[in-house]
Amino acid sequence: MSDRARELAHPASELAARWDSHLRHDRRRSPHTVRAYVATAHRLIAFLGAYRGEMIDAPAFGSVSSADLRAYLAQRRGEGLGPSSAARELSAVRAFLRYAAEQHGRVAQVPRMRSPKRPRTLPRPASPDDAMGLAEDAAQAASAPWIGARDLAILLLLYGAGLRVAEALSLTARILPIGSTLRVTGKRSKTRVVPVIPAIREAIDVYVRQCPYPLSGDHPLFVGARGGPLNPDLVRRAVAAARKRLGLPDSLTPHALRHSFATHLLARGADLRALQELLGHASLSSTQIYTAVDAARLLDVYRHAHPRA
Repeated sequence: MSDRARELAHPASELAARWDSHLRHDRRRSPHTVRAYVATAHRLIAFLGAYRGEMIDAPAFGSVSSADLRAYLAQRRGEGLGPSSAARELSAVRAFLRYAAEQHGRVAQVPRMRSPKRPRTLPRPASPDDAMGLAEDAAQAASAPWIGARDLAILLLLYGAGLRVAEALSLTARILPIGSTLRVTGKRSKTRVVPVIPAIREAIDVYVRQCPYPLSGDHPLFVGARGGPLNPDLVRRAVAAARKRLGLPDSLTPHALRHSFATHLLARGADLRALQELLGHASLSSTQIYTAVDAARLLDVYRHAHPRA
């Protein structure tokens, strides 16, 4: 029996399927998050069945204890799951247990358990020259001039406006003509307004003029070679190829361009609250990591420049 068949055979499969629908339609989570959370639910169900030696049905989740969760995470860590991934796994488990309790009219009492400590990692910003060089090289290496213009416009939106790749690719032709600001829909359908600098407006205008496909209404602004929605993997591949040609570090990914946008603004005196709004972070704690990034940069300059360092 395949893994997928085993997933669908257990008594709690219907609950997992309803949770899938709940995450997609009620919570409006991203497809990636839905896949990860539902996969975690199936793993938990399979683990509990083996751990307890019995088939797990929906009511059984009301008796899940802290010891059960510790054993589950211990197994997952033994399979090579790192601290950050283990913390995300525990978050998904808690969400699923709350949902299971609500579906059966119980008060959601998720067992208390401390999340695995995540290592504090700092984004690695690119220099302005490297960021622009990367965008220009990716554009020059494209298979057609209009595709190069498209890639340049996308990468400038990441570095010049702090957009995520998914946010840039979700833009529709309704934003045309580009003004001085842009309304962006981010995670969990939250919208924000970001300023658009002249270089970005010019890059998008050049792309629109060269694009061989009609762009209007709700049609995606950035299209693939055949005129359909652009696959984000193509953007990542273009960046990886340009990075290799220029001898830049592997850490310079499309998302690192967004990090660089934030770090450079903060270094020039941007207010942390304003930066939070520009990035679309739900909480200020997500934005505060950039203060550490800037401090790390200053310390690096000090160590290399001060004669006593």
